[in-house]
Amino acid sequence: MVSQPKPTSEKSPYYEIASQTGVELVFRPFIKVEKLSAKEFRQQKVNILDYTAIVFTSRHAIDHFFTLAKELRVNIPEDMKYFCVTETIALYIQKYVQYRKRKVFYGTTGKIQDLVPTMVKHKTEKYLVPQSDVHNDDVKNLLDSKKLHHQECVMYRTVSNDFTDEEIQNFDYDMLIFFSPTGIQSLIKNFPEFNQGDIRIATFGPSTAKAVEDAGLRLDLQAPSEKYPSMTSALKAYLQDGRK
Repeated sequence: MVSQPKPTSEKSPYYEIASQTGVELVFRPFIKVEKLSAKEFRQQKVNILDYTAIVFTSRHAIDHFFTLAKELRVNIPEDMKYFCVTETIALYIQKYVQYRKRKVFYGTTGKIQDLVPTMVKHKTEKYLVPQSDVHNDDVKNLLDSKKLHHQECVMYRTVSNDFTDEEIQNFDYDMLIFFSPTGIQSLIKNFPEFNQGDIRIATFGPSTAKAVEDAGLRLDLQAPSEKYPSMTSALKAYLQDGRK
């Protein structure tokens, strides 16, 4: 079971893994994203129009930024600039505003570290960074180190995605793959008597791996690594080694 939504593209590496190894992959998110209400956002005392650029790390951030702005009756200026960690996320902005290359900038790797050099070239901008309630201070510390004028704010929250009684009764998997600590919390919430036994657990990211260990569970596969930068590459190697 992969704790993410089912891929929309047939070219997803997961489908290639299933075809090559003969395993059955089930996609079922353990978490879901909910927006903050306008009232909750106002409690942070952040005025969107005080900023000249928005930093987006995900499509969730884009959706909730523009939804909240509408609820707050904030008209986003046409000269607002947008800095995104990937081109895919940058293109998603077209859902809400006209896409103009002169005001949309993006990185290539999906890591905020690779976007920062572009942000540094625009040192006079005032950056607003919409985030989930589940986050660390890595972005804040990085932007502080570059002496950029910025403010982080919470615009959406990550919560447990409850399982139905039928799903709980038919929960029978050889491996569970998680991508966030909240996913582990959801597992414990939905299955308080969870007994790992022979079930393998795979995680992406150090914080998710730590959440597994803190829950007293066994971690069988961890990514990324120097050899396997993605979960799919690590999973493929793990399954191939197992078949040998």
